[in-house]
Amino acid sequence: MRRLISGSALTLATMVMLTSCGKNPAPASTQIGADPPLPAQQQYLLPPMKVAPVSRWKQGETPEVAAGMKITALATGLEHPRQPYVLPNGDILIVESNGPGYEPITRPKDLIMGWVQGYAGAGAKGGNRITLIRDADGDGKPELRTVLLDHLVSPFGVALVGNDLYVANTDAIVRYPYRTGQTKITAPGQVLTELPGGPIDHHWTKSLLASPDGSKLYVGVGSNSNITENGIGVERERAAVWEVDRATGSHRIFASG
Repeated sequence: MRRLISGSALTLATMVMLTSCGKNPAPASTQIGADPPLPAQQQYLLPPMKVAPVSRWKQGETPEVAAGMKITALATGLEHPRQPYVLPNGDILIVESNGPGYEPITRPKDLIMGWVQGYAGAGAKGGNRITLIRDADGDGKPELRTVLLDHLVSPFGVALVGNDLYVANTDAIVRYPYRTGQTKITAPGQVLTELPGGPIDHHWTKSLLASPDGSKLYVGVGSNSNITENGIGVERERAAVWEVDRATGSHRIFASG
């Protein structure tokens, strides 16, 4: 009975949080100047908030573009597409990914945040793969769509240097052999260097860029919190850009803070 009551109370609290909202906002014209009127402070058991629902493009609906231009969908049905990358031969790589989802739940806030993200569509499982799209004649209708790489670990950044394709997973930069026109990579990847990952992996995406001469890779590593709520220890070498030597895998902090 106690478990049932607790579950009902938690469900009710979540519904209140998702459906509650404040009063209508004041007119924009009153919100400027040296002394704009401010709403009185109020106390809430749960803060009122609005969670934007998922809004997808309808059939035949497209973004508006300038006169004389046309936009068409090159690919649909992707699972959390993140990073597009165009190879020298014109093939387009799309990284499909989402967070690893193994952060510990230590506070009620963590549980509620997960529910809110799921409601907003951010909690869906990502593809953890890289899809290759080929539109050789440029007519906007791909002749080929296939999975180039799969079974990745929350990938994000991609960079091609020579015949080496580098993928920035959330926990490591991995190198794969690549040849021009290849549509499937089956060779195992080699870890160039490990990156800060779990068990807490708050800002998990790792962007990737090669230097002009190809000797270095630059990796964006996000912080492990918003306001250091997880402690300063988990922020080691985070909120930084790493410079990674492509030959040895050694790294240094190129920019921090």
